[in-house]
Amino acid sequence: MIQRIVKMTFRPEEVDNFLNLFEEVKHKIRGREGCAGLTLLADINQTNILFTYSYWQSEDDLNAYRDSELFASTWRDTKSKFASKAEAWSVQIQSETL
Repeated sequence: MIQRIVKMTFRPEEVDNFLNLFEEVKHKIRGREGCAGLTLLADINQTNILFTYSYWQSEDDLNAYRDSELFASTWRDTKSKFASKAEAWSVQIQSETL
């Protein structure tokens, strides 16, 4: 399983617009084949910085989503709200303690 972390910095006036968009599409993303979960996180000090944290069965599943029309249209709408370029990482758990 891999995790995908995407850091997005929005123009402050666009945060609510993004949150509305996320509410519209989150169930569709979670319903994609291979998606094991999707979480939206917010920076505790800078409310215009948000992160998506998604879980995928494989990199192929993530790439299939990234090649989909759902991703293309959602990302196009999301990017238009950015204050700066997004950063993204695909990671695997090396060691886990909870």
